[in-house]
Amino acid sequence: MPALPSLEELLESAHVVSLPMRVKFRGIMERETLLLRGPLGWGEFCPFPEYDDDESSRWLAAALEAGWMGFPAPLRDAVPVNATVPAVPAERVPEILARFGRVDAVKVKVAEHGQELADDVARVEAVRSTLPDAAIRVDANGGWDVHQAVEALGKLSAVGLEYAEQPVPTIDGLAEVRRRLAAAGTPVLIAADESVRKEEDPLRVARAGAADLIVVKVAPLGGVRRALDIVHQAGLPAVVSSALDTSVGIRAGLALAAALPSLPYACGLGTVSLFASDITLDPLVADDGAIQVRDAVADPGLLEEYAASAERRDWWLERLRRVHAVLAGKQHPLFTVS
Repeated sequence: MPALPSLEELLESAHVVSLPMRVKFRGIMERETLLLRGPLGWGEFCPFPEYDDDESSRWLAAALEAGWMGFPAPLRDAVPVNATVPAVPAERVPEILARFGRVDAVKVKVAEHGQELADDVARVEAVRSTLPDAAIRVDANGGWDVHQAVEALGKLSAVGLEYAEQPVPTIDGLAEVRRRLAAAGTPVLIAADESVRKEEDPLRVARAGAADLIVVKVAPLGGVRRALDIVHQAGLPAVVSSALDTSVGIRAGLALAAALPSLPYACGLGTVSLFASDITLDPLVADDGAIQVRDAVADPGLLEEYAASAERRDWWLERLRRVHAVLAGKQHPLFTVS
């Protein structure tokens, strides 16, 4: 077990960048991230600004695993991925999908604040019209209550849904949605995302019988090895997804997907296509519906071109100092603390 890298080592290797998005996603048009270069490769530290230091410490652990430990041996050399359609007007759907090339699955964001169910239905129908044979899954990010979820999924299921991701915010709510959908004969599987990665106990959703499958993301769960252990203990099918990462973060997601014994669903790792630019000259984007498992190396010119302002760099470096201190104060399964 390697020693936790010192703060000084991390500060020396840190690059803070701000990358423009092609379309608003999660309410932002610029994605800031802090990249770290370790002896074994690049790691990415990019918890969203509202996350506290304790939650962010898992993201730092994942970045350090990538750069200082490397990844488990892969079982496959390519990972199938889905396209992602943000909560855009229905008329923009063909434009968004065109950026992903050929795909067999599409994740559609729904339950956006300020929008109506009719907007969701129109967006999903536009996806079905554009890609008649694609598997469609919707992601509500916990934006509905139980009644709204059952109503919405009843209507959306008319176009054929592979599954619905986190329709309601709580584990009890997920279980109730599953029960009501089954009673109504609505054929929609339930996937848990936030109820895995934001819970103190990521296995509670499985024990509660609240989901048919789980969505796992490397950074929020603390690294590839911890995510693999969670999937094994949960005993449910898993979909590997990203947290709006650059290619460096996607590389970690690919490592997880490549190491899973079973990969029954296309993964949500195609999100680099939502960026107007990346930090590598060879971005990890899909080719014919899959991404080849390969390393992501940050390009010095792109790191300089998209360097964040001095003020934002200072903000991220101060955050790195605080979160490193949190991580150093824990008994961590990946690193020893001297």
